[in-house]
Amino acid sequence: MEERYIATADLGTSKIAISVSRVLGNDIQVLYYKETPSDGIRYSTVFNPTRASEPLKRALKQAEDDLEIKITQLVIGLPRYSVKQESRPASVKRTDPQSCITEEEIISLKDMALDSYPLEDESREEIFGAVTQSFSADDIIQGLEDDIIGIPSDTLEGNFKIFVGSRRSAMNIDILMKNVGIKSVYRYFLPDVTAKAVLTSQEMDNGVALIEMGAGVTSVTIYQRSILRHFSSIPFGGKNITMDIKYECAFTENLAENIKLAYGACMPEKLVTMGEKIIQINDDESGSSQQLPVKYLSEIITARTREIINAILFEIQRSGYADKLRSGIVITGGGANLANFGNLVKDMSGYNVRMGFPRCKQLSFEGVETICESGAAATVGMILSAKDNRYINCTTPVNEYTVNQEGTVFEEIKAAFGKKKSKPEATQDVTEEIPDGQSTEKETAEEKKNRKKEKSRSRISWGGKISDGIGSFFEGTVGSLFDDMK
Repeated sequence: MEERYIATADLGTSKIAISVSRVLGNDIQVLYYKETPSDGIRYSTVFNPTRASEPLKRALKQAEDDLEIKITQLVIGLPRYSVKQESRPASVKRTDPQSCITEEEIISLKDMALDSYPLEDESREEIFGAVTQSFSADDIIQGLEDDIIGIPSDTLEGNFKIFVGSRRSAMNIDILMKNVGIKSVYRYFLPDVTAKAVLTSQEMDNGVALIEMGAGVTSVTIYQRSILRHFSSIPFGGKNITMDIKYECAFTENLAENIKLAYGACMPEKLVTMGEKIIQINDDESGSSQQLPVKYLSEIITARTREIINAILFEIQRSGYADKLRSGIVITGGGANLANFGNLVKDMSGYNVRMGFPRCKQLSFEGVETICESGAAATVGMILSAKDNRYINCTTPVNEYTVNQEGTVFEEIKAAFGKKKSKPEATQDVTEEIPDGQSTEKETAEEKKNRKKEKSRSRISWGGKISDGIGSFFEGTVGSLFDDMK
């Protein structure tokens, strides 16, 4: 049984989280997880690769020194903000209506939908991912993939959602990785992988909205019938709350963040005795002091938090699935750790709400228990998703590592879908090479066929099953949030 290593980097607005895990069959052992402050990243997007490269270099160097390895590849997430969603149908007239629909025909139809999708501006846009919403064949309408495969039909139709992001943000990731000396990158659309780490299969099937509140972006991801139906995000998060405290109280940003982490809470009317407490802040440099009532701090926090929740509830209403969320809302992300945040979401939405932590039962993580905190949900999701790709092996022992800095794979990035050179890999690796450490022996025809099939399926998470899917967008009638949701 082959031993592999998965190294991930969660590039956030306020932090960079590095993890290294050992994979042996179905066993995953997390060897390392650490968060460090980030730079050059806004709204989960790398806007300054030069500034972002310094903290990432330091974080990778520390992981390499601690584990005595060399990290040559990384699994990362694509930006969550400024991603638009479009519908794309595709259909074919089958040559032999007496034959049964095969998995290969399904894959071909998916590729057809992507290859024919017209980007408005190919110099500025890229396809980040896609998802199958439904299939139709003769008498079956809006069926899932498992419903369609194996039945005879004259025609085969599919309804897909395409996720389009910024080409510049993807290019900046490539520049960043080249600056830090990473040879190849496997990219995932984070809403999908985070959901896999936090949500249960029952929640995904019954209907659930996952609210992930990070430092710079808050997003909502809706599942129903085990398919990701809607994704949207807003450019507000925990950092906005920190800045409100900073400017309202005339603190430094670092002090405002520390006070928020130590005493931050929503709903001042529910603080009971805590609301009577007063925080004493002493300035050693000037010799002055300042008092901050905890209740007033909570009022500052609650005002911004209500804005964020209202925006997310608007997106839930707009999705058309507001009345289909039988499992309610799950909240996760570092910003969701504010006291009473879940209660505020419940009061404002009327849904049942629970806190979502990574489901770490699939991992062994002795000594790195912080991997199970809500802020590490994206990291756990990337680990679980990368586990199934046998071509990912991100490390080599230090004494075996040699690298030629000239001619890295960034010069060999290929399009994700054949002839469309403007489109990159949608959700996974940006290079067609077999990573270092894998077998380079000549493949048999059958092995080559299986590898191509595996990579074709991994490039885009298509949906129709719990393990698949990126999401969709259904236009719904926008009415009163609270009248319609109660």
